[in-house]
Amino acid sequence: MRIAKYLFVPLMMTLAVTTARAQVEFEGNSKPVYVEGQSSTTGSMAVYVLYSAQGVSMNYTASTDPYNVSWQEIAINDIGERIYNDIDVVHNGNVTTLPQVVADRGYIIKEGDSMTTYLWVIDYSKYRLHISSASVDQQQSDCGTAILHVEGTGPEIRYDGTKTLDREIKVTYKTLAWNSENSRWDEEDVVETEKSLKNTIAVPAPYWDTKFTVSGDKFLEFWRETESKTTDTYHTKAISVETTAVQEERDIDNEQKTSGSALGGSAPVKITFTAHCTDAVAFKQWQVSDNADFNYILMDFAQDEVEYTFEEAGTTYWRFYYANSDGSCEDYSETYTVNIGESDLVCPNIFSPGTTPEVNDVWKVSYKSIVDFHCWIYNRWGVLIKEFTDPSDGWDGTYRGKLVSAGVYFYVIRATGSDGKKYKLSGDINILRYERRDSGGGTMDEPVE
Repeated sequence: MRIAKYLFVPLMMTLAVTTARAQVEFEGNSKPVYVEGQSSTTGSMAVYVLYSAQGVSMNYTASTDPYNVSWQEIAINDIGERIYNDIDVVHNGNVTTLPQVVADRGYIIKEGDSMTTYLWVIDYSKYRLHISSASVDQQQSDCGTAILHVEGTGPEIRYDGTKTLDREIKVTYKTLAWNSENSRWDEEDVVETEKSLKNTIAVPAPYWDTKFTVSGDKFLEFWRETESKTTDTYHTKAISVETTAVQEERDIDNEQKTSGSALGGSAPVKITFTAHCTDAVAFKQWQVSDNADFNYILMDFAQDEVEYTFEEAGTTYWRFYYANSDGSCEDYSETYTVNIGESDLVCPNIFSPGTTPEVNDVWKVSYKSIVDFHCWIYNRWGVLIKEFTDPSDGWDGTYRGKLVSAGVYFYVIRATGSDGKKYKLSGDINILRYERRDSGGGTMDEPVE
C-alpha cells in the first residue's frame, strides 16, 4: 500500500515551520491536515487537526544536525497540569520521525539551543460532528430572537488543557435589510456562527418567513464533508420600520427664513411622512400629538404615507406605531417635531422699478406664516393698479404692460396668520427716481387713467 504524505506551504493548510529548512510533515493521512495557528520559536502553539490519527506518523526535518534534535510530549493531567515526557524518535539523515502520533497531545521539538517548535495534535475522528435534525421553535421565538433546536453530536475540541477550538457551526438564513440608497427593504443572507454544536441556538429573528440551515463544521468543510440540516419554514414575528419626514422646499425671496434644519418654519408647510415596513407589520398608524409624551393623540392616519400641510402656529409631534398580526411585537418610530412659527407681515413704502434691474425693482411684503392674503394697489385717483392673493407675489410697477410714472401709490392688505392674527394694513408706496424714454423720444410719466 502506498503511504500518503502531506507537505504544505503557508496558508490554511500550512504545517508548523520554524525556518525555511526546518519543518513538520505528517505521513499516512487519508486527508490533508487542518492547521490553526503557527508554531514558532516564540512559544506560540499551532494546532494540527488530523482526519484520523490512526497509522499517522510525524516527521521533523532538521536544518542542521538531526542528532541535535530532541522531542517531548505534553500531556494534561486530571487537574489541568502539563506533564512533559521525553520521547524516542527514529533518525534517518536529517529527518527525525515519530512512527505513531498520539493525538490529543502536545509536542515540543528542539533543535539545538536556538530552534523550538510547539504544536498540538487533535484526532478529529474522536470529535466528529454529526447533525441529525434541526427545527425552529415557533412558540419560544420572539420579536428579537429565533430559537432553533438541533439534534446531533459535536463535543468541544479542547487542547493544551483549557483552550478550545472554534468549530464554526453555521446558521444561515434570509432576512430583510434596509437599503437607504433606494429607500427599500432588500433580501439579505445572514450567517451566524457558534463555536460548538448546541442543542438550542438563538439567532437574531429574521424580518420575513425563511428556513434555517445548520451546517458545519469548519473542519468538515475543509475536507468537503459538510454536515447540514434545514428547518421547516419559520413564520416571523419580528417587525421593523424605517421612516422619513420630507418637507417640501420653497425658495421665496420675501419670505422670512427660519434658521436650522428642523421641520416646520413659515406656514403653510407641506411635509410628507413615509413609513417603510417589513413583511410582518400588520397594524400601522401615524400618530400626532401636541406633547412629546403622546399623552393625547390629536390625529391618526392608518396608512404608510401621509402628506400634510401645516397652517397653524405651534409645535406638534409625529411618530409611527406598528405591530404584527397578534400584537405580540409592537414598536414606535422616532418622533418628528414640527414647529410652525408665529406670523409676521411688513410692508415697504419705497421702490424704484425700471431703474436698476433686480435691485429694489419689485414691491413685495416681507412675511412669515401668512396663510390667507389679499392685496390691492391703487394710484392717487383710486384706480386699481394691481391685485394679488399670494404673499410671495408683488408689483413690478407696471399697469397694462407699461411702467407707471413716479409718485405715490396706495396699498390695502387683508391677511390672516398661522397664529390666527388678522392683518388690516394700508399705506403709501413711493416710486422714486423713475424716468424712462419711449421709442418716440418722449417720457411715460403721465398719471394712469
